[in-house]
Amino acid sequence: MSTFKAPKGTYDLLPPDSAKFLAVREAIAAPLRGSGYGYIETPGFENVELFARGVGESTDIVTKEMYAFETKGGDRLALRPEGTASVLRAALEANLHKAGNLPVKLWYSGSYYRYERPQKGRYRHFSQVGAEAIGAEDPALDAELIILADQAYRSLGLRNFRILLNSLGDKECRPVYREALQTFLRGLDLDEDTLRRAEINPLRVLDDKRESVQKQLGGAPLLRDYLCDACKAYHEEVRELVTAAGVVFEDDPKLVRGLDYYTRTTFEFVHDGLGSQSAVGGGGRYDGLSEMIGGPALPSVGWALGVDRTVLALEAEGVELELPATTSVFAVPLGDEARRVLFAKVTELRKNGVAADFAFGGKGLKAAMKAANRSGARYALVLGERDIEQGVVQLKDMESGEQTAVGMNEIVAELESRLG
Repeated sequence: MSTFKAPKGTYDLLPPDSAKFLAVREAIAAPLRGSGYGYIETPGFENVELFARGVGESTDIVTKEMYAFETKGGDRLALRPEGTASVLRAALEANLHKAGNLPVKLWYSGSYYRYERPQKGRYRHFSQVGAEAIGAEDPALDAELIILADQAYRSLGLRNFRILLNSLGDKECRPVYREALQTFLRGLDLDEDTLRRAEINPLRVLDDKRESVQKQLGGAPLLRDYLCDACKAYHEEVRELVTAAGVVFEDDPKLVRGLDYYTRTTFEFVHDGLGSQSAVGGGGRYDGLSEMIGGPALPSVGWALGVDRTVLALEAEGVELELPATTSVFAVPLGDEARRVLFAKVTELRKNGVAADFAFGGKGLKAAMKAANRSGARYALVLGERDIEQGVVQLKDMESGEQTAVGMNEIVAELESRLG
C-alpha cells in the first residue's frame, strides 16, 4: 500500500464504479448537444476576484469554502468552486457574444473544489455537468434548461426527484424586498456573523441550514409578494412553458440558492433519498453577472448538475444503469507464435470497433481464462500451436461454455456478426 492517501474530503474514481460516473455525464450532456449547446472547458483555477465579485463576497463559498492561494509570481488565484463565472469569463474574453448569434449556448463538465465538512454527498472535490445560455432574456430559455435537465435525469431512469421553482425578482423589485427582509431579521435572535450577513445580503440568511435559524424564519416576508409586474409575468411564462412540456415542479417561495448572482428564475433539483444533502443540481437566471465581472449587459441563465449526487440518487432508487461492455472479446494465446498471431487479431478487432483485450504477461491457460472471466468478456479467443497449424482459432462463448473452431481469416467477421 502507498504511504500516501487521497486528501480528506476527496475520492478516487476507480473501475467498475467509474463507469457509472461516465454514463451519468454522458446522459446529462446528450440532450444539451442535441439542443445547440457547444462544449467549453476552462482552467481549474481562476483569479480570486472573479469569484469574489460573481459568486458574492458574503457567500459561504467565498468566505469559508474557497481554496485560495498566492502564486510564486504574486497572483491571487482560487480553485474553481463553481462553473458559471469561469464559463462567462471565457465567453467574454473570446468575444463570443459579439459573433451576432445570441444566445451563446455552452455546456461543460469538470471537477470543482470547496473546503467543506466532508460527509456523504458533500465532498471537497466534486464533479458537475453544467449548461449556460448567455446573452438573451427569454422565459423560453429558462424553461428549456429546466426541461433538458428533467429529460437527462429521466433518461437515466431517475424518477423520485422533485423540481423546486422560484423567482428572486430583479434590480427593480428586489431592493424593496431586501429592506423588508432586513427589518424582519433585525428583530430575531441571531448571532453576530448572521446579523452581519443580513446587512450585506439578507437573502443568504434564508439559505442558512441551521435549525436554530430556520425556526425563526417562519414569519419572514416572501419575495413573491414583492415582485414587480414584469417579474411576475416573466415567472408565469416560465411556469406555463415548463408545465406545457409535461414537466412537474413545485413552487418554493423560500428557494434562494447559495450564490449572489441569481435574478428572477431560480430552481433546484432535489432527491429525498439523499437525506440532508438532498440537492442533486440547480441553477437559475443571472442577468447582472456579466456586468459584475466587467463585461457588457448579457442576461443569461444556466444550471449545474452534480454527477456525484446523481449517482447517489440512482443508488437510492436502486436503478442499475446499462453500462457498455469494456471488453467483448478476450484473447488467450498459448505459446510465443500464438501470442504474435493473436495480438495482431486483437488489433484488427479493435480497428473494427470490437472491444477486445489480451492475456498479457505470459499467463497459462487456467490463469488466462480466469482473467477472461473477470473482464466480463462475452467471448474468449484461444489459440495454441495445433490451432495455428490448422489455420483456426477456438471461439468460446463465456456464457454457455460452447467452444467452436473458426477459420483465422473468418474470426473478425464472425465476432462482428455475433456481437451485432
